[in-house]
Amino acid sequence: MSEVKLTQLSHGGGCGCKIAPAMLQQILGEVKEKLPYANLLVGAETSDDAAVYRLNDQQAIIATTDFFMPIVDDPFDFGRIAATNALSDVYAMGGTPIMALAIVGMPVNKLSVAAIRAILKGGEAICEVAGIPLAGGHSIDSTEPIYGLVAIGIVHPDRLKKNSGAQAGDRLILGKGLGVGVLAQAMKKGVLPAAGYAQLIATATQLNTVGSALAGLDGVHALTDVTGFGLLGHLLEMCRGAGMGAEVGLAQVPLLSEALPLAQQGYSPGAVERNLASYGHEVDFAANLQDWQRRLLADAQTSGGLLVSVAPEVADEVLAMFHRAGFGQAAVIGDMRRGAPRVSVL
Repeated sequence: MSEVKLTQLSHGGGCGCKIAPAMLQQILGEVKEKLPYANLLVGAETSDDAAVYRLNDQQAIIATTDFFMPIVDDPFDFGRIAATNALSDVYAMGGTPIMALAIVGMPVNKLSVAAIRAILKGGEAICEVAGIPLAGGHSIDSTEPIYGLVAIGIVHPDRLKKNSGAQAGDRLILGKGLGVGVLAQAMKKGVLPAAGYAQLIATATQLNTVGSALAGLDGVHALTDVTGFGLLGHLLEMCRGAGMGAEVGLAQVPLLSEALPLAQQGYSPGAVERNLASYGHEVDFAANLQDWQRRLLADAQTSGGLLVSVAPEVADEVLAMFHRAGFGQAAVIGDMRRGAPRVSVL
C-alpha cells in the first residue's frame, strides 16, 4: 500500500480539533453541575484537566482521556505528540501517571499496517519515558486517523492542584513557548523549514513532568495546561474558576523562535478564529496590539506548557523548578487580580 500524508486524511489536526469553546459550553451547559459523590474531588464543573476520585486519605485517582487527528505526517512523531499531550492532563493536576490505554481509530484501507504500527510505537515510546505501561486499549476502523490515550494517575488528595484555586496577587507562569499551531499550519502549507519542524517536535514531545513536583508546594494555587483553546482560553477557565481577573504582559509571553516570523506572516490554524469568536469578548487587548499578536495568544497549542498561578513569594522557586526540568522558556507572564473573570493583555 502506497503511503499518504497523515494530515491529508483528516480535516483537522492536534488540539486544533477541539470543539470551539462557545459550542462546547452550549453542549455541556446542563451537565457541568457538581455531582453528588463525596469522593469525587474534581468533576466537569470547572472545565478542569481531569477527573479525580479519592480512594482514601492518602490516595486519589486521576482519570483523563485525550485524542486527536494528526498534526504531523510522520507516524511515529504523531504517536509521540498525542501521547505526550494526553499524559499532560495528569501532570496538570499535580499527579503522577501510573498507566495508560491506547485509543486507536484508523482508516485501515488507506494506511499501511507499518504506518499504524509506527503511530502506536510512538505512543509506547513516550509512555516508556514517563515510566508507565501502555497496558491495552481499543481500536476501530475510522474514516480519519485518530490516536490518543486514556491516562490514569495518582495524587495525594491534599496535593491535588485544580485550575480554580488562583488567588489575587498570584504570579502567572507559563512553561512552554507559544506557536505550535503556527508551526503546524506552516508545515501543512509546505513552508516550514527543518529547524521549525524540529522545534515543533521538541516542544510537543516534552513531558510536563514538573507538574508532579509542583504539587508539593503550598504556594502553587492553581495549575492547568495550555492546549486547544490557546493561552487566553485556558487562562479564562482559570479566571472563571477563581472568580477573578488576570493581566498578561505580551512582551513577557515566551514564543517559539521558529513560529514568530511565520505568525507575523499570517500563518495560524483555523482554531484561532473559533477561539477568538468564543471568548474574544472576555479579553481586553491593548490598542497597540497587532492582529498577529492577538491571534498568537489564541493559537491552539498541541501538548502545550503548564500554566501555574503561584503566590509571589514562591514564584522564583517555581520558575527555577521549570528551568531545572528543562523548560528553558518558562517565564512569569502576568498576575491574577480581583475583579470580573476577564483577561487584560498589555
